[in-house]
Amino acid sequence: MIIGPLTRRDALRLGGAAAAAMLAPATRASAAAWKQIPIGTQLWCVRTQLAKDIPGTLKALGAVGYQAVELENAFGRSGAEWRTYLDAAHLKACGFHHTLSELQGDKLAASVEFNQAIGNRNLIIRSLAPAVYTSADLLKKTADEVNGVAERLKTYKMRVGYHNHTTDFNRIDGEYWWNRFADQTSKDVILQFDTGNASEMEGVTPQSLITRNAGRTISMHVKPFSRKDPNAYLGADELDWPAIMKAAETAGGIEWYIIEYEKEGVPPLESLKANLELFKKLRS
Repeated sequence: MIIGPLTRRDALRLGGAAAAAMLAPATRASAAAWKQIPIGTQLWCVRTQLAKDIPGTLKALGAVGYQAVELENAFGRSGAEWRTYLDAAHLKACGFHHTLSELQGDKLAASVEFNQAIGNRNLIIRSLAPAVYTSADLLKKTADEVNGVAERLKTYKMRVGYHNHTTDFNRIDGEYWWNRFADQTSKDVILQFDTGNASEMEGVTPQSLITRNAGRTISMHVKPFSRKDPNAYLGADELDWPAIMKAAETAGGIEWYIIEYEKEGVPPLESLKANLELFKKLRS
C-alpha cells in the first residue's frame, strides 16, 4: 500500500491512466476559483475490508487524507460504536445510504437514532424498485413518499436524498426520469449525483443536469468514467471535471465531494488514495 503523498513513481506504478492524469499539463480553471469543499469516500469501496476490521480500515482512510466517509452498512455495530471508530480515525460521517423502507414507518426511528449517533444528517436513498424507473405513476407515488420523509426528518434537522444509477436517465414522455423526480420532490430533497453512473447512459452530461437542478447537489459521487479505458482514474477518464466542479460549486450547492472507485484489480485502499491525490491535483 502507498502511504505517503502520491509521487511520479507511484502514478506510473498504478498504471497508465493514473500516470497520464498525474503528469499531464493542467487544463482547468484557476485553483483559486475552487471552494474549500471537504472530500470523503463511499464505504462500499472497502466493504470487504470493513467486514474484517472496521477501526483499522477507517484509520487507513483517514491516514491517506480522507476527511469523511459515507456509510452503506453498519455491519451489526451500533451508532455509538461507529462514532467511536470515526472519532479515532478523525473522520466525519457525510452520509448513509438507506433503503426507502428504512426511512418509513416504524423503521424511521432506528435510522434517525443511528445517524444522530454518528453525527450524520444526510440520509440518502440508495435505489428504488426497477418498475419505478419506467412508470410516471410510480414515479409520482415515490416522489410523494420521499417528500413525506423530508418533512418528517426536518424535526431532527436531517435531510433525505436520493442517489442516481443509470436507469434514472430513462426518459418518460421525453424527459429524463431524474429531472421528473427533481421536479416532483421538494427543494429539501438532496439529489446525490453519481458522475460515473450517470455517464453510462449515452448523451448524459453531468454538468448540465447539476445546473438544471440548481441547489440540489449537496453531495456528489466523484466517480471516473471512460468507455475507452473503463479502469481509468480521475483526470485520465473522459469526464470534463473542471466543468462538473464549476457546476457543482456555482449552481449545485455542493457540500461534500465523495470519491468512489469500484473497479477491481488494484487494492481498494490504494485506488482510493490514488484517486484522492488525482482529484486534488485537478483542483490545484
